[in-house]
Amino acid sequence: MLQRYNLGAAVQNNPNTTLVTAQAPIAAETHGGRAKCLQRLVRLELPVPRTVALSFDAVKRIAKGELPDIAAIVSQFPEGVLLCVRPSSEDPDWGGPGAVLNIGMNTQRCEALNERLGETAARAIYTRFVQSYAVDVARLDPDVFENVKGEGAEGLSEALRAYESELEEPFPANPSDQLAAVLKSMARAWDGTSARLLRQAKGAPADAGLGLVVQEMALGLGQGESGSGVLQLVDSDTGLPQITGRYLSQSQGRDALEGDAAALYLGRDPRGPSLEELAPEAFNALKTHAGLMRSKLREEMQVEFAIENGALYILDGVRVARSSQATVQIAVQLADDKIIPRAEALMRVPPRTLSELLHRQISPDAERDVIGHGIAASPGAATGQIVFTAAEAQASAARGDPCILVRRETSPEDIRGMHAAHAVLTERGGITSHAAVIGRGIGLPCVVGASNMRFISSKKQLVTQDGRVFSAGDVVTVDGTSGEVLAGATKMREAALDEGFQKLMDWSTEFCDIGIRANADTPADAQTARNFNAQGIGLCRTEHMFFEAGRLTVMREMIFAETSQDRRAVLERLLPMQRADFTQLFRIMKGQPVCIRLFDPPLHEFLPTDRAGQRELAEALDLPLSNVTRRIDAMSEYNPMLGLRGVRLGVTVPEIYEMQARAIFEASIDASDAGTPVEPEIMIPLVSARREVELVKTSIDAVAAAVRNEWDRDFAYRLGVMVETPRAALRAAEIAPHCAFLSFGTNDLTQMTYGLSRDDAGRFMSDYVQQGVFPEDPFHVLDTEGVGELLKIGAERGRSAQPNVTLSICGEHGGNPESISFCRDAGFDYVSCSPFRVPVARLAAAQLAIGGNIQ
Repeated sequence: MLQRYNLGAAVQNNPNTTLVTAQAPIAAETHGGRAKCLQRLVRLELPVPRTVALSFDAVKRIAKGELPDIAAIVSQFPEGVLLCVRPSSEDPDWGGPGAVLNIGMNTQRCEALNERLGETAARAIYTRFVQSYAVDVARLDPDVFENVKGEGAEGLSEALRAYESELEEPFPANPSDQLAAVLKSMARAWDGTSARLLRQAKGAPADAGLGLVVQEMALGLGQGESGSGVLQLVDSDTGLPQITGRYLSQSQGRDALEGDAAALYLGRDPRGPSLEELAPEAFNALKTHAGLMRSKLREEMQVEFAIENGALYILDGVRVARSSQATVQIAVQLADDKIIPRAEALMRVPPRTLSELLHRQISPDAERDVIGHGIAASPGAATGQIVFTAAEAQASAARGDPCILVRRETSPEDIRGMHAAHAVLTERGGITSHAAVIGRGIGLPCVVGASNMRFISSKKQLVTQDGRVFSAGDVVTVDGTSGEVLAGATKMREAALDEGFQKLMDWSTEFCDIGIRANADTPADAQTARNFNAQGIGLCRTEHMFFEAGRLTVMREMIFAETSQDRRAVLERLLPMQRADFTQLFRIMKGQPVCIRLFDPPLHEFLPTDRAGQRELAEALDLPLSNVTRRIDAMSEYNPMLGLRGVRLGVTVPEIYEMQARAIFEASIDASDAGTPVEPEIMIPLVSARREVELVKTSIDAVAAAVRNEWDRDFAYRLGVMVETPRAALRAAEIAPHCAFLSFGTNDLTQMTYGLSRDDAGRFMSDYVQQGVFPEDPFHVLDTEGVGELLKIGAERGRSAQPNVTLSICGEHGGNPESISFCRDAGFDYVSCSPFRVPVARLAAAQLAIGGNIQ
């Protein structure tokens, strides 16, 4: 039976070497999380073995060779007991050196245990301790003991001889010497280069401290029911209530039982009786103790325990390991049970955890045959057959076969194929490339910039670095969460949007103090945004609508029209299609704001680049092939992303914007007739000068007047600018008086500020980040210093000229928690992001409003 003893003066008066009592001066910041948890268990009057905690300072001194009073530590424990030493870092996730058990074992104590436990058990404990001490403390190679046969008398003798032969000294028999050596070994291991790098990778600061706890061993051996194990009250995968764990019964005369406690605890097991049957009193006490820890420590805890002759001992409590689904469920359930407030529940869920809930993921225990890697551009994972064209993806979908669309880089023409595919893999591109943006928008797993693989489109082959060849029809798995490409099919974990997730989202809305909208280009995108309770659409990229079947040829015919009158005639055929698109969006969003960006891309994107496509276009337009190729050549640009696109098209080819404005206004009337009040927002892209806004505004206002007269209906609308050029940010004071809103497009603004191509930067960005040129990929995490300064300048100058102007960002940074923090501080009204990032943004915004740091 473990007992309590009076404090020794050397320990009692030394804050660095402290007996764990209810009143002892112990804190996680000075002694580590394990020491603090053990003190809390003592305060709950749980049966915790006697423990001494060594502070961070004490361990630092030990690493330098300054040992504490070992005799004073040993004196805190009963004569003849065995001890264990465990690490106690400030955050359990930072790890630490492995625990060392059964310290104090020697020939004398082995003989004493013979009488209590039997010779077999006693010698096995001694043999294991010799080997553990030799490997973990004396740093011997485990191979030294490869000839040790068993754990009986002969095995013990062989282990002792091997130790003495290797170190040329006998195995230490003095418990104080053993303890001193263990403390020195563990302290120095924490300071090792590998250990330091490993914990820094887990987020620990470079100077993170380590505490140690010295605890009396509860062996879990005896004549009556004895054993050891762990228990928790929830399932680590789902977070739902379920008693699970492990138990190893080591009572004399019974073979050891090992296995999942879900069987051993809760019912009969073919290997033997359950713990509940073996030791019902200890089992019931264990459940009671676990429930008390949950309510008083305000967390789901895994209880480490031992049973000796039916008596229960609590050795430790650690936070239950948990999946993303369980993280949400546990936080919500603790709040529902009034153990923690809702605000704290929100703070306990890292925002990026939600991304894993929204998409299928590769199972953590799945084998990974990695054949390539790139930029993790859109989370989730999918398995399918390789296809190399959008048409093949559509054909595969028609057959019901899952496929992976493989392209050098995607273009708007590939959108139909992307919708048909289960995932996308590209050789080129970055975090804001076309494939990445569309993938995130429609929830499609996507890996871009996989430049360590060779894409041989002519042969329809992928070639890996090690020479393996994957052809069209071969099965691969794309992991958009990690950026890896795997050979074959892989075990998956399904998305989990359960009641706990919905509650967390509802609570987030209660605390949010910045608007969260979604970027949505199609009715399906809008419905996803609506399902995630987005507060409207912050960016609708209308050009994607023109690539749908039946529209592309009409769009190309408009491009080939020679006169303004001919263009208007062709656009008349697109008008009802656009009107129907917008009507659907307005009805789905049910009166919430919908911000529609007018046509943005260069016209050449709608024209075929290959000879076969050009022939098809010549036939469709009834033109000679030479005319088609000549027209395409004439429209080519050296740098189309900085060429004739955006507002420049609206100024030089005004018919497109006029058609879109009419479609928007007529759709708003249609939707309002269905009972949904609509006030559309129209956004002019790529503005750099006030005069551009004046020209487009005049044209759109004229269309609005015409529609009002023709329909005999009044309606309201808001006109704004997409600020994505540095000049627009700098001249915001001139532009804002003509606008109701300024929405900063941080994708292009970052590209233009840095002079980086967002589609090509992925090729070298990892090198730049690794070498410290940039702290992060600026297309992934908003550059708050450079691009951020332009945002602040634009916001301040815009509001100085137009105090009521609405400010937002609608680039992909809108779903990034750090970017949301910047926008709140800068006084922005809302952020807009891909639909599947809306939950992440809502939770991050709620955490910022609560006032804590985003986890």
